[in-house]
Amino acid sequence: MASKNVDGKTIILGLQHTFVMFGATVLVPILTGLDIGVTLFAAGIGTLLFHVVTKFKVPVFLGSSFAFIPGLVAVGASEGLPYALGGIFVAGLLYIVVAIIFKFVKYENLHKILPPHVTGPMIIMIGLILAPVAIQNANGTNSPAIAEAIGTNGCWLIALITFAIGIFVKIGFPKFGWKFVSNLPVLISLILGYLVSVIIGIVDFSAVSDAAWIGFPKFTFPKFSVSAITIMVPIAIVTMVEHFGDVLAIGNVVGKDFIKDPGIHRTLIGDGLATSLSALIGGPANTTYSENTGAVALTGAFNPIVMRIAALFAILLSLVPKFTALIGTIPGPVIGGISILLFGMISSIGIKNMVDAKVNLSNPKLLIISASMLVLGLGGATFQLGKVNLSGLGLAAIFGVVLNLILRPKDITKEEG
Repeated sequence: MASKNVDGKTIILGLQHTFVMFGATVLVPILTGLDIGVTLFAAGIGTLLFHVVTKFKVPVFLGSSFAFIPGLVAVGASEGLPYALGGIFVAGLLYIVVAIIFKFVKYENLHKILPPHVTGPMIIMIGLILAPVAIQNANGTNSPAIAEAIGTNGCWLIALITFAIGIFVKIGFPKFGWKFVSNLPVLISLILGYLVSVIIGIVDFSAVSDAAWIGFPKFTFPKFSVSAITIMVPIAIVTMVEHFGDVLAIGNVVGKDFIKDPGIHRTLIGDGLATSLSALIGGPANTTYSENTGAVALTGAFNPIVMRIAALFAILLSLVPKFTALIGTIPGPVIGGISILLFGMISSIGIKNMVDAKVNLSNPKLLIISASMLVLGLGGATFQLGKVNLSGLGLAAIFGVVLNLILRPKDITKEEG
């Protein structure tokens, strides 16, 4: 990270990125009982490690993986969270094994396995699967106390105000010559939406007053058992498929092919090492983040140094419990309002990916592959093979890859051409 590339504007963009990643990153420890400070610390260190492995080329921030929540809850209840962490540590090592295999797979073959009519629906589903989270936050479902105080309509009013501010900052500010400020729609809309919430009186500051100013995260070490490993490791199959989708999505936003350079094997190794490192100190599995893709698309902050600055802020936040508690008071409707933009951006990128690749959906084979993937991914289908349980995006992605290899739609294209 060369110092000449860092200025005040870049630091502000990094701070904005921290806010974007914060809510989803800390949600996993809130739901599973892991330490929030450790989670933030692990996300920051893991992101920096990822950037080193990927030659500082990929604009990605690693955050907590939602896919491992069921495993964390199940193993935590039966054996204790340290054993779940042991399973996550081993799952991270599986990434490295798969990465080594892909190192010897030709670049052209990777794109045959993952053509645009398979990756496009994957990216579309990433945004659409997250869409209910945005709506639940916007209507107060995830904030019962706020919903009771101001009602669903009141929650939506705050969400729409936040949403409108984000749009105005992004589209309106350039007309006033404020080009840099227009790259801060997330940060500005969160701040102003938060101030509106404070004025209305729905922000609870009790957690902030109770928190200390300085404090180290409560690091813990993993324990290992065969049963916990057999539960946690298969989840990595799903998250690796999601990893492909996220890397493809961020590549489409930036206009670069990260599958080729620095290579999918490097991004997998970075993700796997970050996951194992997180588990070693008591944090959840790390993963490439869909929210990251939406934020990059919305803000235009393509420089990977922004994510490294965000990682440093995450580490600092993990050492300041009072500030961490303050960020945690941002009301759900505020987060929901900006999430409507962020998650919608992700799905739109998937559509753009298919349009740019000139995917011909009048070809029945292409149409069948895309259509079946969308239904399986969004319809809640599940498939269990032994202790491996595939559902959602993971199931749809694997189904799409296999169906594409069976139908071989490119054969029709050649014949028609």
